[in-house]
Order: sequence, then C-alpha cells, then structure tokens
Amino acid sequence: MEGDCEGTSLSEQSINIEKYRRLVKSYIDLHLYSAALFWADKVVWLSKGDPRDVYWLGQCMFLMKQYHRAAHLIRSRGLEKTHMLCYYLAVRCLLEAREFTEALQVLTDVEQEGTLFSNTCTSFESSIPAGCDDITPNLTSSILFLKGRVYEAMDNRGLAADCYKQALRCDVHCYEAFEALVQHQMLSAQEEHELLESLPLSQQCVTAEEQLLLLLYESKLKKYHAPSKLLPPPPPALATNLDLAVAQAERHYYNCNYQQCSQITEDVLKKDPYHSSCLPVHISCLVELKKANQLFYLAHRLVDLYPEMAISWYAVGCYYYVIGKSDPARRYLGKATTLDKLFSPAWLAYGHSFAAENEHDQAMAAYFKASQLMKGCHLPLLYIGLECGLTNNVKLADKFFLQSQSIAPQDPFVMHEMGVICFQNHDYEAAERHFSEALSRLQAIKEPVLPDKWEPLLNNLGHTYRKLQKYDKALEYHRQALVLSPLNPSTYSAMGFVHALIGNNEEAVDAFHKALGICRDDTFSTTMLTYVIEQLAEDTPPYRGAPKHVPPLVPLDNVDVSAVTLDSVTTPDCSETHSSSSAVRFEEDMQDSSVDEAHHDVS
Repeated sequence: MEGDCEGTSLSEQSINIEKYRRLVKSYIDLHLYSAALFWADKVVWLSKGDPRDVYWLGQCMFLMKQYHRAAHLIRSRGLEKTHMLCYYLAVRCLLEAREFTEALQVLTDVEQEGTLFSNTCTSFESSIPAGCDDITPNLTSSILFLKGRVYEAMDNRGLAADCYKQALRCDVHCYEAFEALVQHQMLSAQEEHELLESLPLSQQCVTAEEQLLLLLYESKLKKYHAPSKLLPPPPPALATNLDLAVAQAERHYYNCNYQQCSQITEDVLKKDPYHSSCLPVHISCLVELKKANQLFYLAHRLVDLYPEMAISWYAVGCYYYVIGKSDPARRYLGKATTLDKLFSPAWLAYGHSFAAENEHDQAMAAYFKASQLMKGCHLPLLYIGLECGLTNNVKLADKFFLQSQSIAPQDPFVMHEMGVICFQNHDYEAAERHFSEALSRLQAIKEPVLPDKWEPLLNNLGHTYRKLQKYDKALEYHRQALVLSPLNPSTYSAMGFVHALIGNNEEAVDAFHKALGICRDDTFSTTMLTYVIEQLAEDTPPYRGAPKHVPPLVPLDNVDVSAVTLDSVTTPDCSETHSSSSAVRFEEDMQDSSVDEAHHDVS
C-alpha cells in the first residue's frame, strides 16, 4: 500500500510549469479570472515563489478587485523593492483600495532607497521579471502617472500636474497622463500649448506619427476659439472618428452653438450609445436647450446600466434642475460628486441648484470647489463673480470677471457680465462696448433666432442706450428682447420708461398697462403709470380743438348793465329751443368725432 502511494506521488520535475503559466495568461485573456487565479496560485507554489509568478498571481487578484490581498501578496515578500512590475502593481492596488497614504509611502520609500530609479527613463531592465520586456518602455511613464493620481487623490493638484507632465514627456503616447491634465482642467490654454511644444515628439515618433499625435492632442485642448479655426483636416481614415467628432462638438458648445453641438453628439451616440467623452457634453447641451424629455430618458437608461458611475447621477440631477426642482437636483448632483469628487461638471451644476433659489453662500462654496478642480476653466470664476454681483459686492465680482476674461476673452457670457459691472459703475460707454461685442459674438454663430437666454443682453443694451440718451436704439433693443421673451414685464416697463422720457405719454401708458397686466406687483410700473397719467391729464385739452390759451374776458362799454331787468329778458321756450339746439350740437360733436376717428384710422 505504501509503495502504491510512493508510485503515484507528484514529481516537481515532471510538471511543465510553463504550460500552466501559459494557461494563466490564456484565462486572463478570456476574462476567466477565477480560473486564472486558481492556476496562478498553484504556479507560485510550484515555482517556489518566482517573482514573475507572484506578479501574475497579484495581477489576477487585481482583476478580481481583491486589491488589499494583492498588495499584501507583493509587500509581504518585499518584491516592491526589487522588481519594478511588482512595485507598480503594489502601488496600483493601494490606489484602487483608496489607501492613498500607504501608496505614497511605498512610492517614497522606494525612491529614497534608489534601487529601482535613476535619472533616465529606460533603466529598469534589470529589475523587470523575465518575459515582460515588451512593456519596459512604458513602465516609467506609468509609474509617474500613478504617482500623479495618488497626489491628485490627496488634493495636491500641483504635484499631481508635475507628475503627469513628467509621465507625458517620458512617453508621449501616455494618453492617460495627457487626459488627466486636460479633462481635469489642470492647465490654462497657454500652459497646454507650452506643454505640447515641450514634448520630445521628434525623438519618440517618426514625422508622420508626430503630425498625427499633434492633431489628436490639439483636438483635446481648450476649445474657446471658433470651430472654423481648427487644425488641418485629419487623415481620411480618421475623418469619421468619434473622438474627433466629440472634440468638434465641445468646440461648438463653448462657442454657444448648442444646436450644432446637439446634432453632433446625437450622431455620435447613435453609433456608440455610451461614449464616455460624449455623454457629459451631450447632457450639458440638453440642459442648455431645455430638452427635459430626452434628459429623462437618458438619465434613467444610464442609472439602470451604470449606477456606480457619476455621469449617471449627474444626468438625473440635470433633469431635475431643468424642470425646476432644485431639492432633488441637489441630492442627485451631490451623489455624483460623492462617487467622483473630481467630476467638475457635477460641482458646477450643484452650484446652479443653489443659485436657482438665491442661496448665494452655498452656491459660491460649490463654485469655489469647482474652481479648485478646474484651474484652467473660466466657468467657475464666472459664476463666482455672478454671485458676488448678486450680493452687491461689485468690486469682488469685477475681480473674478477679469480672471475669467483672461482665460476666455471671447466668451459672450464673460463679455455680458463685464458690461453689467461697467453699467453699475456708471461707465455706460464701456458697458455699451462690452454688450455690443457679446451680441456680435452671438450673431457670428448665424442661428436664425437667438436663444431666449440672451434676452437680458438685449434689454441691457436698451438700458445702456437709454442712459446714453439714444432712445430710438433703446426701444429697438427692447423690442428685440420682447421677441425672445414676450411675457417679460420688465421689458414693457423699460419701454414705457423710454416713451415717458421722450414725451410719448400715450405709448408709455400702454406699455405700463401691459407690464402690470403680466405682473400686478410691479411697483415701478405702478408709480410711473400714475405719474404719466397725471402728465397726460395736464397736457390733454378739455375738448377737441380747444385753444391752448384762453383769451381774457373784455367788458362791453356800450351796454348799460343797470338798465337790464328781468322783465325785459325774454325767456325761451325750453321745451323746443333748448332741446333742438342741444340735439344739433350733439350731432355736430358726433360728426366731428367721426371725422377725427376716420382721420386717425387712415393715418
């Protein structure tokens, strides 16, 4: 019996470990991670803890989201200090496990020991496990990128940006580092272009690849200039690439051409319904166009499919914001920021939900958080300035608007708010210049009709021209504002005020009546209506054709008033003469009135 057991015992020399190593990789390729983990564990024991087998076992644990277990596997053997891939995997596991302090500690300890690092980017060949030479050129860049992610997770965005820049210079193809810099708005537009110019493209790419890389990267940069001012056309093979289409849509969005942006994003989502780069732009565009039904459908679909993603709850919050329900909007947008605290569009929308209810302090807190996350974007600064203006802090508002203007000088929203500040400072000529530039910028989009959100711009132009005593232009812009928003009582009040200033009292009364018909509590219209009616009563003659000046009464010298007695006065027959004369007079009045009315109709 004992001999049978000895005969059937396993011999390590007879087991082909390479076969099982290939088996592990094949199961990973097939996404059968449990099977891969099972055989990777056995390979580690059969190879007596070979570092490359430990790495693949940790890789299987990582793929199964067993991050703490994978990190412990590597660190318990000290492999993070001797083998570069194990070091990379250990840091990655700690990052995914949200153990940011430990991840930074591992990074710092290894750097201080200096066993794996040198000043060059390709000095890790000796520490790479056998069979992994194909990923050596990208490893340094990946580690620098991981370090940047750790710093960013710890809210040290300055050091994070430096790490991302180093990663990109080390490997110009490391798109994740470039995406982190651009999508997280870590750089201004000028800094983005300086970064591209500093990349060693000629050293790492041939000429054709260099041009392609520049085209793809520049399409992701700040998009504040007009869509016509683009790069050379892409190669024919990339002409219909969805990423380039999304970049074009973003450019239209930042230039306030929401209809064109919506058309592009809808085409992209027809081909790829859950394109991760397209969804934020598409949702924001639906908010601008107030397409609540489409937002509702998209939000429910995203929540059903991706409940763990911030973009899903961002869509839900935007839907409630569009229909005017700030409380649920705030709740769902807050959930989006909890799932991804670096998702800056959710922070902006979160601030909007407070601003819609005039809760200025909470709105500014959200905008300040967004400004920390979006250093290179002008929108948080613009909204902070707007809230400062609403709280009558004009000087502080002007400061934020100037900062916003330095980032996006051609944004019509910024131009408009700069005009408002100039108007409040009684610099009406500068206000007129800013408002006119904003309107020209919008008219360059060549939409048939301006969106109704620009009604305040037209009204503000009217107010400015009234201050400059250009009353005809003021009325013209107020009428244009009525086209965009026909039921705005303040527009009728402004028109009535202009009519009153130029003496058109009847038109003024009509305008103030319309304003009060829409808003009965309009105190300005009530006061002005009373004043204009009094002026109209004083200026209107008592009857048609009445002389403006009544001649003085001249006594008759030839009549002896004392000789006149009551007996000498003949009393007329009141039953006939009085009635007939009054009837004739009434007819004359009616005829005159009808003639006047006919003349008024013709004129």
